[in-house]
Amino acid sequence: MALPLTVSISNKWSRKKRHFPLLAVFFLVLLACSFIYIEFSIQQIHQSPDHVLHSQRQTSSFTYVKPNLPKGASDVLDGSSSCNSTRNYSGKKIRWVGKDAESNQRRSISQENSCDVFSGKWVFDNQSYPLYKESDCPYMSDQLACHKHGRSDLQYQHWRWQPHNCNLKRWDATEMWEKLRGKRLMFVGDSLNRGQWISMVCLLQSVIPANKRSMTPNAQLTIFRAEEYNATVEFLWAPLLVESNSDDPVNHRLSERIIRPDSVLKHSAQWEHADILVFNSYLWWRQGPVKLQWSGEENGSCEELDGLGAMELAMGAWADWIASKVIPLKKHVFFVTMSPTHFWKGEWEAGSKGNCYNETRPIDREGHWGSGSDLATMRMVDKMVSGLGSKVTVINITQLSEYRKDGHPSIYRKFWETLSPQQLGNPASYSDCIHWCLPGVPDVWNELLFHFL
Repeated sequence: MALPLTVSISNKWSRKKRHFPLLAVFFLVLLACSFIYIEFSIQQIHQSPDHVLHSQRQTSSFTYVKPNLPKGASDVLDGSSSCNSTRNYSGKKIRWVGKDAESNQRRSISQENSCDVFSGKWVFDNQSYPLYKESDCPYMSDQLACHKHGRSDLQYQHWRWQPHNCNLKRWDATEMWEKLRGKRLMFVGDSLNRGQWISMVCLLQSVIPANKRSMTPNAQLTIFRAEEYNATVEFLWAPLLVESNSDDPVNHRLSERIIRPDSVLKHSAQWEHADILVFNSYLWWRQGPVKLQWSGEENGSCEELDGLGAMELAMGAWADWIASKVIPLKKHVFFVTMSPTHFWKGEWEAGSKGNCYNETRPIDREGHWGSGSDLATMRMVDKMVSGLGSKVTVINITQLSEYRKDGHPSIYRKFWETLSPQQLGNPASYSDCIHWCLPGVPDVWNELLFHFL
């Protein structure tokens, strides 16, 4: 974009310079350079959608922090934690093991299998899908049981993901249990990852006799156990990956989000012995500024940073643990990319207002990308996991899920808060366009996991 402007200005002034005194020529060269610089800056801004937030994080110098030190903070963050004082972000960065190891090559699922399974289309298939019935899964969540809560159109249950140039491995619950025999499979993350965990439990539980399976009560770590396989499928609530004041699986709706950006040790103590780990993190970083309480800080002193910057710090602490602790032959680690939202109908139907409410079919425009998926976050995650080489496999659910505007609960779920008459009169105003109905989209995420496990 800047180059044509540079050539144009240079040609123009080279033809006319004999008409100007030397001082004027100098002035015009200075002006041309300014234009070039401005054009370059604009180009950089358009290439980086998070430019406004990034500018808030700029600082003249950086201090690098070694994360996950055993003797870190003396107190544990919880719902009662607060910041006694808050200052601007100081510019601290996470220095994690292996960050500069350029020889690392990230495991590429697509290249290893000569087919990009994340590029494809949704095909209506009411013969093979759904893979289970909502009513047949005793572990179904009321937040995701859309048919139970009044959704009458069931087409959302019958869509199959079809890659363009190959086929996904057909789901087989018994084969999956054999892969899990004697192992612990643990999902770690937020409510979207919990939805994927519930999906996996529903996909697996039918082949286990009722007296040979069990589920622990809902807690930060919830465990489904299959006795005959000596295997567990677990979910650990850790929405921000690092320690935070939102680590209670029930009471986490707080006005102030506080994290320990340099430590995952509180959570890793529970996930470190799992054989297969499936992580996610995204949505909670989109809810405004985050307070940082570093391990070395005393008296509740905090810094404040935008969500993307805070997520990058947390991902750094997480990456440090993966780089230093994971041996790929002994532990499989997956990172699931962002799950898109569908709050703006005008993005898939020009000129329309509304959201996912009353949507019954997927978007059929290949490559559709809405505002519910953040490119800057995708780039940051890609850069982070690239430094981890074969220790992490990325499951890219974002594009395939972008098409499924029809797959959200909308109004067809249990809402824990009382809805006002105004909300009830305008269903779109309280529609859940974040989570996913089950059976539905998360089942395909688990088919991808099964395909590559």
